[in-house]
Amino acid sequence: MDPTLPLIGALMLVISIVLSPISSRVGMPVLLIFLGVGMLMGEDGPGGIVFDNFELAFVVANLALGVILLDGGMRTRAETFRVGLRPALVLATLGVFITAAGAALVARWVFELNWPTALLIGAIISSTDAAAVFSLLQGRGLHLNERVSATLEIESGSNDPMAIFLTLTLVTVISNDGANAGWEALLMLIKQFGIGGLAGIAGGFAVVELANRIRLTPSLYPLLVAAAGMSVFSATNAIGGSGFLAIYLTGVVIGNRRVRMMPMILQVHDGLSWLAQLCLFLILGLLINPSELMPLVGGGLILAFALIFLIRPLTVLLTLWPFAFKKRELGFISWVGLRGAVPIVLAMFPVMANLPEAQLVYHVAFFIVLVSLVVQGMTMAPLARKLRLEVPAGEDPYRRLPLDAPAAGDHELMLFPLRGESWQTPRKLSQLRFPENTAVAGVFRNRVCLQPKADLEVSSGDMVAMFATPNVLSELGKSLSGRHAPEYLAERAFFGDFVLNGDALLGDVEQVYGIEFDDLPPELSLAECFARRTKGHPVVGDIVTLGPVTLVARATDADQVTKVGLKMDHSQNS
Repeated sequence: MDPTLPLIGALMLVISIVLSPISSRVGMPVLLIFLGVGMLMGEDGPGGIVFDNFELAFVVANLALGVILLDGGMRTRAETFRVGLRPALVLATLGVFITAAGAALVARWVFELNWPTALLIGAIISSTDAAAVFSLLQGRGLHLNERVSATLEIESGSNDPMAIFLTLTLVTVISNDGANAGWEALLMLIKQFGIGGLAGIAGGFAVVELANRIRLTPSLYPLLVAAAGMSVFSATNAIGGSGFLAIYLTGVVIGNRRVRMMPMILQVHDGLSWLAQLCLFLILGLLINPSELMPLVGGGLILAFALIFLIRPLTVLLTLWPFAFKKRELGFISWVGLRGAVPIVLAMFPVMANLPEAQLVYHVAFFIVLVSLVVQGMTMAPLARKLRLEVPAGEDPYRRLPLDAPAAGDHELMLFPLRGESWQTPRKLSQLRFPENTAVAGVFRNRVCLQPKADLEVSSGDMVAMFATPNVLSELGKSLSGRHAPEYLAERAFFGDFVLNGDALLGDVEQVYGIEFDDLPPELSLAECFARRTKGHPVVGDIVTLGPVTLVARATDADQVTKVGLKMDHSQNS
């Protein structure tokens, strides 16, 4: 082995990390920077590295995607499944099939291909990519309403089995390796979803039990979860299931169960996920030469724009219309059909199978990913804000430290820095309202720890240490938040001046505020108004307009609106 290879690899990582802050300044997806560095270091770039080992790249890519999906699954709350599971699964199955068919029609016309090869290209670029979606949703400071974010996250984490099924079926058909390709493909689909789903859930519970039953050095728990998750991933692949689906569901189970040292696990896995994305996109960038993409620019742009502006929106409309999405939500979900690493990895199958036109298929898939990251990735955050799909969010703690003591239960030590204009005026601790079952542990100021006395005044620059449980994190973050939100996301501007309970009756609201709801019975509760409008799945930020009043869902519990904001104007509509 060339002794300079480790040096080159390390320098590529350093360059990518150093350049990553540019992404937030110019609105460029950081994944695009990683790809760009890989391409610059490749054969056509100043790096001049000749790399064409598809087998090695395939192994690295699969391991990296496993780490990314595990981390994404652990950050997916089980509550989101109540609003996002059904629409996401329809998008992840029927939606992938419709997308593949539409892309195949365009690819056949643009590149003058036979039907099997055109269908293969359609299948490869049919699924959205979890690495790209998780990176952009979690890394841009976007706090989207739950219906949209849940649908996008679950779809991207679960649509790989259908894309893999279509790709492998077409590879088998083109290579003529069996007359019973149809039955084999159907069996493969059942195994991919069935084994992948069962193995992922069972593996998740097994990892939780393992982590909670043994005592380890705290720093070993994140490594245990990573190694166990990759074991589930590899074992599921070995028995014919979808390892991608399995490790995503394993992460979901782990993230929604009580697991020892969970904050530390998440913190370490955040770094592991970034490292996986770095390695994945760098090695994929090395595999491609920009000169090989130039002949595809015309046809590739036609296919990419057809996918972005026609096929994805049409697919979303055909599959999600029964689920009570609003027009602006459908518009955003249509736009965030991000392609990333998964299509490039799937495009390696025909290359390794030595199929005719395999290089063309790979280059087309890579070009589509580049266009998707540039066009959709760079415009996602501005579009979400323009469509007003954000909801107010509290401040995340600077650090979370699990206490890991029986008497403490689920309590953690959380550190909240006080910042922003709202903390310029000092306030006494006794004036602050905190959730129940929480306590101030201390206040740090100028490297000195102050005792949390009731008359102690705190202001911008202080750091408040709290004992609290994870379930009150959102409420606690809002109490200590000092972030300067856009005007439309300010609490009063977004939710209104009045806060009502969800079980309040319309008749009572009429009497108190002097409003008449002629078209609705007075015994109807505010929560029931939201249930009717959203078909039983309301989320924070949902709006119901009743005559001169706008109701805004302020808090939910399962499928019930518990707190409602009331605005006496028509400044927002549904």
